[in-house]
Amino acid sequence: MPADPLLLTRFWTQIAWLALAFGVCTAWGAETGGSISPPALAQRPGASLFAPPATLTYDTEYPAIGYSGVATENAVAKLQARLDRGEVKLVYKDGRGYLDSLLGLLGIDPSSQSLVFSRTSFQVAGIRAATPRAIYFNDDTYVAWIPGGEMLELGTMDTHLGPVFFTLPNRAAAPPQFDRPILTCISCHDSLTLTGGGVPRFILGSGYVGINGEQLTHEGRILTTDRTPLRSRWGGWYVTGTHGDQVHLGNILVRSANELVDLDNLRRGNLEKLDALFDTTPYLTNKSDIVALLVFQHQMHMQNLISRVNFEVREALARAGRNGSDTGPAAVELAPDVQMQLQEYLDDLANGMLFVNAAGYTGKITGNSGFDKWFETRGPRDRQGRTLRKLDLSTRLFAYPLSYAVYSDAFDALPVYAKNYVYGRFAAVLSGQDGSTAYAHLTPADRKSVQEILVATKPDYARFAARNRSGNSR
Repeated sequence: MPADPLLLTRFWTQIAWLALAFGVCTAWGAETGGSISPPALAQRPGASLFAPPATLTYDTEYPAIGYSGVATENAVAKLQARLDRGEVKLVYKDGRGYLDSLLGLLGIDPSSQSLVFSRTSFQVAGIRAATPRAIYFNDDTYVAWIPGGEMLELGTMDTHLGPVFFTLPNRAAAPPQFDRPILTCISCHDSLTLTGGGVPRFILGSGYVGINGEQLTHEGRILTTDRTPLRSRWGGWYVTGTHGDQVHLGNILVRSANELVDLDNLRRGNLEKLDALFDTTPYLTNKSDIVALLVFQHQMHMQNLISRVNFEVREALARAGRNGSDTGPAAVELAPDVQMQLQEYLDDLANGMLFVNAAGYTGKITGNSGFDKWFETRGPRDRQGRTLRKLDLSTRLFAYPLSYAVYSDAFDALPVYAKNYVYGRFAAVLSGQDGSTAYAHLTPADRKSVQEILVATKPDYARFAARNRSGNSR
């Protein structure tokens, strides 16, 4: 069968963009010895939140999203606006630069510190086991810092665009200005459709990494999700806290792939602190908390699923002449094959939020940075004090198995068509109407508790459930 010329053209276009992006990134590393500055990509003067005026694959496939347009519906853009108005100020301090001040303004707690020594940043020269990259996060934003690095790297959820990426020069400057080096960042954070299907995403990987941060073998390199067993997580990361006799790939320090033959003897588990492995004094803490890492993993997975639904549903509705926020019966105006395609993405999101096939734990897991307490206090709670943020950490991540991502601004901004479908799945499963084996991990008590918490803390779900009971839901 002859090749489709259109598909071939699209494939080679993607290859060209990928080569350009990686080529530019490599050139910066070579020319600066790893001290990489944000790219000069013809951004508008004084408007660093704009993307370069290039036609992206996303804009071709999802014009309703307009990914290369202005990214304003996110925490970083809102902080930039506050800085521009003089309402707040970023304070520079010797050592970590703007990091401490930035975390404070974004509401990110230092206990979220997660340390990775694989060279998965474009500031690769500064990353190794002795100087890991520190990542700090809250519900929607991630900040990465490297000792001596010239910039801070940020990723955040934009309620319209999904994952967007920024940098902030980490040197005393007036005024500090965020940049959005879009082509550089998406060369990895989706590989321009070659690995992610054409939707930007956050990435959390695991692999066999040497002490200099290099990937020792590609055979074990994986992108991890909630379904990844603990024994395959955190290769190239540091991990503190206790997890009993459960194993993982964190804290493994080797010089060559030959040393991986006896992997079990290389494992370091149940570490209280990291001072014996490298100099932790430049960092905010000497921890890389296992509970923070578990939540980090889950949150990124949910945000990626939400982003894919956002892109696909908004584009389908736009092609049908409907607005993404339309509350009308949009489903009847979508072709059956389109509805089936969207159902796949929507089911993935609903099942992910219900922890279908999530990897379980065989023993108690305990963090030691204080992240668990900080995370659980963020609510919301029902009248009994229950919250979807309550951690279990004995057999599973959360006590009440429905993702707290249901409260996120990104989820709230999904088209009504998408939310109603997901809410319908929640209602069917939590009521016991859907008793299929995929949901066997949810006990009757789980379903009842989650339903009660959701109705009490999520008003639009409560309204949906009420309509559903009265037979008026669509």
